[in-house]
Amino acid sequence: MRLLPFDYATRNLGRSPGRLVLAVLGSALVVLLVIASAAFVRGMGSSLSLPEENSNVIFLGAGSEESVERSEVSTRAAEVVATLPSVRTRLGERYVSPEVHIALAIRTEESQVEGRLTPVRGVRPTAYLVHSQVHIVGGRTPTPGADELMVGGLVGGQLGVDASRLALGKTLLIDGRPWSIVGHFRAPHTVMDAEIWMALTDLQVVGQRDDLSCVVVTLDPALGDFTDAEVLAAQRLDLELTAMREVDYYGALARFYAPIRAMVLVTASLIALGGILGGLNTMVAAFAARVREVGTLQVLGYPRRAIILSFVQESVIVAATGALIAGVVGKLLLDGIAVRFSMGAFGLVVDAPVLAIGIAAGIILGIVGALPPTLRCMKLPVGQALRG
Repeated sequence: MRLLPFDYATRNLGRSPGRLVLAVLGSALVVLLVIASAAFVRGMGSSLSLPEENSNVIFLGAGSEESVERSEVSTRAAEVVATLPSVRTRLGERYVSPEVHIALAIRTEESQVEGRLTPVRGVRPTAYLVHSQVHIVGGRTPTPGADELMVGGLVGGQLGVDASRLALGKTLLIDGRPWSIVGHFRAPHTVMDAEIWMALTDLQVVGQRDDLSCVVVTLDPALGDFTDAEVLAAQRLDLELTAMREVDYYGALARFYAPIRAMVLVTASLIALGGILGGLNTMVAAFAARVREVGTLQVLGYPRRAIILSFVQESVIVAATGALIAGVVGKLLLDGIAVRFSMGAFGLVVDAPVLAIGIAAGIILGIVGALPPTLRCMKLPVGQALRG
C-alpha cells in the first residue's frame, strides 16, 4: 500500500495555528482529568494497602474489627501480648506498641474558624520500631507531660493550612489548649502521614480514657506466625481481644472505599467522553474543509486507507502533545496534594503507571477523535470531493 509521507501530516498541523493550540489545550484538559482520577484512585489504594510481607498484627477489642477508633482494649493487654514468644525483639526491646486512636478537633493558633477533625495517635517509643514506614524528618519525638506533638507530612492538607503554619515551634490548639510542634515525620503512601502523634499518656488525658484502642506487634517469622496471635486472643477471654493481620485490616478498609474509587473512575470516564464528543465536532469542522484535498489525494493514487492513516496521524500528534503537557502539569501540580476522607487524608500519586494511563488516554483520544470525521469524508465520491 502506498502511504503518504509522515511529514505530510506534521506540515498540515501548521495550517491553522489557532485551531492547533485549541486542539492541544482541549486534549490536555481531558487527559489531565484522567490523570487526576487515576492519581486519586492510586493514592487512596496505596494508603490503604501494605506489602504482603508485613508482619504486624493488630489486637483490637472484640466486635471492633472495622474501626480502630471504636475499639477499647485494657491496658493489661499490652503486657499480655508482650509475652508472645514470636514477637520480634531487638537489643532486648520487644516490638509491642500500645496505642490510642482518637479524632480530635484541631486548629492552628492563627485560625479563627472551628477546628477540623484530625486523627491523633498516642504512642510510646516502641511505635517507631513497629511502624517502620515512619521516618522522623525534623525535630524530635514528643516528651510525655510536656504538651508536645509531632505532625505528619499531610497534616497541613488535612487542616487546610500552609505548611509554614506547622513549622517546628508553632502551636496547635486542642480543646483550646496549646500544644507545641516539636517534630515532623513522613510515612509516604500510608494513612499515618496525615496523623498527629503525641505521647500515649497525654492523649489518654485529652481523650479522658484509661484504656487503649489497640496493641500493634511485629512478629518474627523465624519464631512463629499469625496463628500464635489468634491462639492468644482466643485463650484470654477476659481481655476480649481480636487479632487481625495489619494487611487484612487495611485491606478491609480498601474494600469498603472501593465504591468511591469506582465512582471517581465513572465520573472521569463520562467527562472524558464529553471531551471526545466535543473533539469530534472540532475534527468534523476541520476535515470538512479538506474534502477537496481528500479527492485530490485519491486522484494522485493514494488509497483511502493511506489517507485515513495520515489524518489519524495528525490527530494523534495533537492529542499526544496535549497528553505530554497534561503529564508535566499533573506531576508538578497534582503529585502529593492531600485529599481528605473520613480516616484522615491521603496524597495524590502521579507516578509512572498514572502517567502511562494519561499518555494512553491521549493516544486513544486522538484515534477515536479522528476516525469518524475521516471516514465521513471518505464516503464522498471522488468527483464530488473535487467539487467540494
